[in-house]
Amino acid sequence: MIDSFAHRFARVEPRRAAAGFVTGLLADLEVKTCWQLAEQAGHTRPDRMQRLLYRAKWDADAVRDDVRQVVVDRLGDPDGVLVVDETGDLKKGVHTVGVQRQYTGTAGRIENAQVGVFLAYASLRGHTLIDRRVYLPASWTGDRDRCDRAGVPDDVAFATRSELAADMITAAVQAEVPARWATADEAYGNNTTLRSELRKLGLGYVLAVSRDHLLPLDGGKTRRRADLVAADLPATAWTRRSAGAGSKGPRYYDWAWLADVGADSDPDDGGRHSVLIRRNNTTGELAFYRCWAPGPVTLAQLVRIAGIRWIVEEGFQAGKGQVGLDQHQVRRWTSWHRFTTLALAALAILAICTADTGTADEAEHPDLIRLTVNEIRRLINIFLIQPTRSIAYRLRWSRWRRRHQARARRAHYARRPNLELQP
Repeated sequence: MIDSFAHRFARVEPRRAAAGFVTGLLADLEVKTCWQLAEQAGHTRPDRMQRLLYRAKWDADAVRDDVRQVVVDRLGDPDGVLVVDETGDLKKGVHTVGVQRQYTGTAGRIENAQVGVFLAYASLRGHTLIDRRVYLPASWTGDRDRCDRAGVPDDVAFATRSELAADMITAAVQAEVPARWATADEAYGNNTTLRSELRKLGLGYVLAVSRDHLLPLDGGKTRRRADLVAADLPATAWTRRSAGAGSKGPRYYDWAWLADVGADSDPDDGGRHSVLIRRNNTTGELAFYRCWAPGPVTLAQLVRIAGIRWIVEEGFQAGKGQVGLDQHQVRRWTSWHRFTTLALAALAILAICTADTGTADEAEHPDLIRLTVNEIRRLINIFLIQPTRSIAYRLRWSRWRRRHQARARRAHYARRPNLELQP
């Protein structure tokens, strides 16, 4: 993986630092900031890792493209699915790029947070995250001085999360990522413009929409709330199907498929519009999906795509739990994109190794479950990463941290009286 983007670094020093950075993200470290990654790599100070994220000359988007290409080469499939979702990282203060009080699903409420929109790729071979965008609220893009302090480029304007999603999907299609479908939750599925962009790209979609979403019925002549339409469906309209395998076996739901809905605006787009309704057979909870395909489609296909949407949550869980996707202690635009790109590279390594070993391991050892991302990372640490250093080396790092923290405390104490005197 690292060889695929090594040519993006003109100098050997940042190239070696990037290799050590990705290795550190895969290492068994409790916290994965520049300090810990530098210590793991054998450096005497964190300067090289910090310079890699801030001052070194390399293009994070170009590296992202290289990582995406490796994923496509190893996991690509013509029937692939692009999955969009967002995740929030809770933050203190107001200086980190994109941070403000906003709703994030991570906390389930409005918090001081930074939100990133991500694109995942899924196929029968495996899945992983392949692209990222940091969301800048209007409070940021409307304050040029604040953006300048965070290193936001001058040409970056306000974009909604759905626009960021459309940008990533368009980039993937232009890069010839093999995908036939796109899916996302209702925060994106409710957006008419995003649905239109997907149709222009020729991507079929199964997008969740809210229960009060107005469905165009009778060829678009009338519109009615999705939950009211579901309430009037007869028992014969429902069929039980699996949305894919979960940790406890197949995930069975009751499904209803309405194939006579109208288009959003242009009835001559040549595709097949429909609505899919999912019912939890235990709780009765309903979920609704607007669907479109450029050609004929079956209920089984739509159910499969609806079930694939959950893989992005697995991607976030693995990204944060295994490679420190949420542990970037950086404030600036460039640093966020660089850290996140290298984290996607580390996550792609785990996804590809899991896919490569899965089928063979299952055939050879039918009494064992397939190797998971977690177990793959443990094996990488055991066989490839040297987790131990000399006692003297560890003590030097301990003294460096304590000295650095003492300077930070003195600076804070010296600044505190001035803050208290301010009105």
